[in-house]
Amino acid sequence: MTVAEIAAKLGAAFEGDGAAPIHALASLREAVPGDIAFLGNLRYAAQAAATRASAVLVTPDFAKRCSAAALIRVSNPDKTFTIIAEWFAPPPPKWAPGVHPTAVIAPGVQLGRDVFIGPYCVIEPGVTVGDRCVLVAQCYLGHDVSLGADTKLYPQVSLRERVQVGQRCILHNGTVLGSDGFGYGVDAQGARVKIPQLGTVVIGDDVEIGANVNIDRGALGTTVIGKGTKSDNLVQIAHNVEIGEHCIIISQVGIAGSSKLGNYVVLAGQAGIGGHLKIGHQAVVGAQCGVMTDIPDKTTWLGSPAQPDRQFKRQVIALQRLPDLLKRIAEFERKFGVKLDGGAE
Repeated sequence: MTVAEIAAKLGAAFEGDGAAPIHALASLREAVPGDIAFLGNLRYAAQAAATRASAVLVTPDFAKRCSAAALIRVSNPDKTFTIIAEWFAPPPPKWAPGVHPTAVIAPGVQLGRDVFIGPYCVIEPGVTVGDRCVLVAQCYLGHDVSLGADTKLYPQVSLRERVQVGQRCILHNGTVLGSDGFGYGVDAQGARVKIPQLGTVVIGDDVEIGANVNIDRGALGTTVIGKGTKSDNLVQIAHNVEIGEHCIIISQVGIAGSSKLGNYVVLAGQAGIGGHLKIGHQAVVGAQCGVMTDIPDKTTWLGSPAQPDRQFKRQVIALQRLPDLLKRIAEFERKFGVKLDGGAE
C-alpha cells in the first residue's frame, strides 16, 4: 500500500509523499525506504529525525520533521502500528481438521468439531477438547483436562490432570500447566516429605502463555490465571497463585505460592514476588524488583527490596552524589583540621 492508502484506511491525515510505497514495518532505527515506523515516545525523537523509513506514525501535535519520511498523524501511534501490522502479517499456518495417525487418544475422549490433533499427541481418559482447537504436535493432555473452543497448543505443551483452559487461549512451546507445587514437610528425622498437591490450574479465556512457562497446581485449591492475561516466556507461577484479568507478566518473573495479583497488573522482567502477598489493581512492578510486602493499587514500585518509585529514585540520586559528598567532606576536614565525628586531628 502507499502512504496515502494507509492514511485513508486509518482515517488519518498525512504530510509528505503520499505515493511512497510501503512494503513492511520496522523500528525507527532499523527502517529502510519502503518501511513504516512509529514514534510512540518523544524520547526517541532523535531516532525519528534520522530514520530512513518512508513513513512514520506520530501524534497530531508532533511538531518536528522526521528526515524525509511522510508523517501519518494518529492519536495513538503504538496501537495504530499494531493495526497496520495485521495488514502486513503473513497468513498464519492453517491446520486442516483431523487426527494424525500417530496420536494416542484414550477411549471416551470428547473431541469438538473441526479439531486438529497433530503427530504424537497423547490424550488421556476424561479429556474434553472444544471446537476448532489445535494441538500442533507432541502435546500431552492428562486425565480430565478440558480445553475451551479455539484454543491452540504449540508443540510439547503438557497439561496435567484436571487442568482447565478457557476459550481462544494460546500456549507456546514447552509450557507446563498443573505440575506439582513445591510443597514439602519435615519428618521427625528432619527429612523432607512431599505434601500431596491436590488442586489444579484454571486458565481464563483469551489468555496467552509464552514458551517454557511453568504454572503449578494448587496444593489444595486452585491456581488461577484471569481472562486476557498475557505471560512472556520463562515464567514460574507457584501453587495457589491468583492472577487477575488482563495482567502482563514479562520474562523470567517468579511468583511464590498463594500470592494474589489484581487486574491490569504489570510485572516487568525478572521481578520476584514473595509468597502470600497482594499486588493491587493496575500496579506496576519494575524489572528485577524483589517484592516482600503488599503493593497498593495504581502504584509503581522499583528496586530490591521493592519500594515506591519516587522513594527509590531519590535513593539512587543520593547514591550517585555520594562520591562527591565524601570528597567534599575530606577536603573540609583537611582545611579545618577536624574530624566530623567530633574529634580533632
